[in-house]
Amino acid sequence: MTQGETVSTTFAKSVAEGIAGSLSGVDAELARRYPGDPGTRQPVHTVYVPADVITPETVGEWGRSALALLDAHAPDAGALADVLGMDTALAGPVHERIRAKLRREPVEDLRIDFEDGYGARPDDEEDAAAARAAQLVAAACSQGADGPAPAYAGIRMKCMEAAVRDRGIRTLDIFLTGLMEAGGLPGGLVLTLPKVTYPEQVTAMVGLCEEFEKARGLTPGRIGFEIQVETTQSILGADGRATVARMIDAADGRATSLHYGTFDYSASCGVSAAYQAMDHPAADHAKAVMQVAAAGTGVRLSDGSTNVLPVGDQAQVHDAWRLHHGLVRRSLARAYYQGWDMHPGHLPTRYAAVYAFYREGMERAGERLAAYVGKAGGDVMDEPATARALSGYLLRGLDCGALDVEEVAAASGLDRAELDRLAGR
Repeated sequence: MTQGETVSTTFAKSVAEGIAGSLSGVDAELARRYPGDPGTRQPVHTVYVPADVITPETVGEWGRSALALLDAHAPDAGALADVLGMDTALAGPVHERIRAKLRREPVEDLRIDFEDGYGARPDDEEDAAAARAAQLVAAACSQGADGPAPAYAGIRMKCMEAAVRDRGIRTLDIFLTGLMEAGGLPGGLVLTLPKVTYPEQVTAMVGLCEEFEKARGLTPGRIGFEIQVETTQSILGADGRATVARMIDAADGRATSLHYGTFDYSASCGVSAAYQAMDHPAADHAKAVMQVAAAGTGVRLSDGSTNVLPVGDQAQVHDAWRLHHGLVRRSLARAYYQGWDMHPGHLPTRYAAVYAFYREGMERAGERLAAYVGKAGGDVMDEPATARALSGYLLRGLDCGALDVEEVAAASGLDRAELDRLAGR
């Protein structure tokens, strides 16, 4: 058959039109439920600091403490390579970038904690702490913030369970009201709803957001929140149905991410304290369910943390670093690009793992993207979905400081705008 020759068909035009009509509802539902990645920066970690100890200097202090620990226990690239088993050629730029990051932006996402890290306090004390938290977040997110500031900041309130519900709602109200009085809700605001067990609790949180928006004249949908997966009921309900997808649905577009809570979830599964960890089979099951439920929805994922701290003598610090580094690398390989850090000493190995992950794959990702764009073939034939993943990989490396625009352009032949387009941003 030659080009331009008429082909024979059997279906009348009305057949396709009829199918389009019958599937129009499904088309709309797919677009609503699965909008894809929001195309914004995702922090590589979240740092939790109890509300009673947070100060305007906390972020800078974490950076200085982490840098001092790095100087003491891995002062140069060779030492870092020895501790973490990293290739020496890779360790050089990684070590240099860690040092720069700890000075410039040691914490990417700061959460002021009013839940487990804070506990039960007299109402007047928590009221004052919530008002102070609003002042700190407003100052940290302002353009004129003194010292290093996180790109994202907010609070973790108490959960929606009956015993602490009223207190959590009041703290949220004081905090958001304080932000409005300080100039409005900052762009990097993040709220965390912990210990969710039923979708109805998510619906209640949506109601609070809606009421605040109406009262303050905000655009509907302006306030979003994270959902913490810390209970067995958040994975499997009493009726035997998977719960995570129902929670995302209940959030009505306001859920920004799902955060796995290592220790609460492990404990709720009956895992002994000595075996509660990010790589326990119970954790892997929960995170796999979270991953499938969130896929395509625009809701992002965050892994949990380790409670093994890099403190003590050098051998203890190195052991804790190797553990943390390995866990972070494991999460990255499983497409969990964010996690929690509980101590300043976790920052060097957080950034070591993240930076090595992006730097060691940059050249190959760039080559594959260049071949895809130029349709040049090569030893791997990539599809549009893989091109999106490859460009997203490079963009995440750029966002956190692992990669520079110039070296990504040299590897791929693409600038930031072209990467954004391929990633669907």
